[in-house]
Amino acid sequence: MQGKRKSMPITVNWSDLEIAFERNSPDQESFLDLENGDLLSIVEGEPDAAARRVPASSREQYRWMERFVSSVSDQALRERLLIAIDGKGAFRRFKDVLLAFPAERERWFSYRSELLHFHIQTWLDHMKIDVGNQPPWGHVAQPSEPAEIPRVVATGEAPGEILRRQARELLDEIPAAELPPALAFLEFLRDRGPSSLLGTSTPERRRTSIEEGDDADIDAPALGAR
Repeated sequence: MQGKRKSMPITVNWSDLEIAFERNSPDQESFLDLENGDLLSIVEGEPDAAARRVPASSREQYRWMERFVSSVSDQALRERLLIAIDGKGAFRRFKDVLLAFPAERERWFSYRSELLHFHIQTWLDHMKIDVGNQPPWGHVAQPSEPAEIPRVVATGEAPGEILRRQARELLDEIPAAELPPALAFLEFLRDRGPSSLLGTSTPERRRTSIEEGDDADIDAPALGAR
C-alpha cells in the first residue's frame, strides 16, 4: 500500500532498518511504512520499486570493499583479498579470508558500519522522513576514505589476472584428449560455489553470514519507503 508522508514523526526500529539496508537479496526488497515505521519485505516487482532504492546498493557496497582492500598494509593479505573480490561471490570470499585476520576484520566491520549508518542517515534526509527516535549510533559525519597504500606489482597484472593467465597456460599444455576431464573438474569447482576451497561452514562463518547477510549480485534492490 502506498502511504502518504505525514508531518508527525514516526518511530523507527533502527536494528531492522540497518538489516534492511545491508540486505543484498536480488529478489527481495524492503519498504519503510511511513504510517507506523514498520519494515516490510516484499518480492521484487513493485511498479515504483526502482525509483525508491536505497543509495547503498550492492554495487556501492562493493566499492566500499575495494577501498578497504586498498588500505590493507599487509601485502600478502591484500593480494589474497584482491583475488577474493574478483568475480561472483566476492562478498562471501572476502569475509572468509578476513576470518583468519581478526584485527583487519574488526577494522572492516567498523569502516562498513560507519558507511552504512551514513547512508541510512542520507537516505532518510533525501526522502524527507521525520523520525521521532534518534538512532543509537547518533549523528554520523561523512566518513573519510581509508588511506590507500601503494601496491607493489612486478608484472603490472592484478592477482586474479595472473591466476587466470597461469590457468590458460596450463590448459594450452594439456593434450586435447585430456581436456574433457580437466574441463569437467573446472565446471565442478564453478558449480560448487565460491567457497569450495575453504572447507565446510564453521560456526564462525555461519555467525558472519547472519551478521552480514548472503552474497548478492551487483545492483540488487534494498530499501524503499511506502
